[in-house]
Amino acid sequence: MRRIGLTGGIGSGKSTVAAMLVAQGASLIDTDGIARALAAPGGAAMPAIAAAFGPELVAPDGGLDRARMRELAFGHPETKRKLESILHPLIGQECERQAQAATGALIVFDVPLLVESKRWRAIVERVLVVDASEEIQLQRVVARSAWTSEAVRAVIAQQASRPLRRAAADAVICNENLTLAQLEDEVRALWRLWAGNASAAPL
Repeated sequence: MRRIGLTGGIGSGKSTVAAMLVAQGASLIDTDGIARALAAPGGAAMPAIAAAFGPELVAPDGGLDRARMRELAFGHPETKRKLESILHPLIGQECERQAQAATGALIVFDVPLLVESKRWRAIVERVLVVDASEEIQLQRVVARSAWTSEAVRAVIAQQASRPLRRAAADAVICNENLTLAQLEDEVRALWRLWAGNASAAPL
């Protein structure tokens, strides 16, 4: 099965595209979901996280105190690197386990930081980038969440630039002014190309 890496900035519409690919018959491997499970109460990463960062980073329920970690990681790159050194090997193991069990015509790895991590280019055969301007990203995230504009801009600043993501792509969906139906058409066209299926099922 062909392995596709799916990425895009916050608010780009990447999750919507992922759902459309699943509707076509892809097997989705959500690296953010895996990371959340690893750092949830009882998660496999929690003993190492507690040992590395101390009890102040463990929430009352036994999982990672995400708000506190987010605050520390944005201000201290070494904290972010230390957390990644714990999570990334475990994420890699779980991704491969899920890939071996996948049954879809394509395996889609949803990786928000695919370009930043660099190692993913050797793991996937194609990279699909869902792209949108910073202002569109900002509008979407503020509309759907309680985040401030400043918080969204801080996340965008931590992610790869649009030119860098586009340069790493085998295909780009520019998801700025598309209707949902037009976005579905874009996804269906890529499905036909990459899955080798001339009669893709309707979304």
